[in-house]
Amino acid sequence: MTSSDGLSGNQKRKMKSASRLYAVQALFQMEHSSQSFDTVRHEFLEHRFGATYDGQEMIDGDIRLFAHVLETAVTYQAAIDQMTDRALVAKWPIARIDPTLRALFRAAGAELRDQGTPPKVIITEYVDVARAFFEGSEEPKFVNAVLDHMAREARPDAF
Repeated sequence: MTSSDGLSGNQKRKMKSASRLYAVQALFQMEHSSQSFDTVRHEFLEHRFGATYDGQEMIDGDIRLFAHVLETAVTYQAAIDQMTDRALVAKWPIARIDPTLRALFRAAGAELRDQGTPPKVIITEYVDVARAFFEGSEEPKFVNAVLDHMAREARPDAF
């Protein structure tokens, strides 16, 4: 164990990755069910983190990261959507893209607003989330291109 809280660095990274996936799922759920931020956040923290589905146990997430991404994405949704629109080509507004991708761009955009995580890490993490949702398709490449554009706008000093 490498930290005072008893978790290895690898376990912490896995928890952060899981939190990003959960945040995308939660944002998707809020959009499609019209459930409130508090309702969805509570459901994920109490019932989804570490739950077992079809005999497979889900990893616990980093609660602070999950809550921060979710809250930032909701609070700054309009600004994040505008940044996403600027990254999309051929006048394809965010409202016309797949709702899972919309949730993913909002979660990634929330993290890009902060200085804590390097943009290249954020891009890699959310491309991996795209792979989880869109296995064997072209969406991860699309996500990579859009997030690269968003990151260069949000944090040009990092490139």
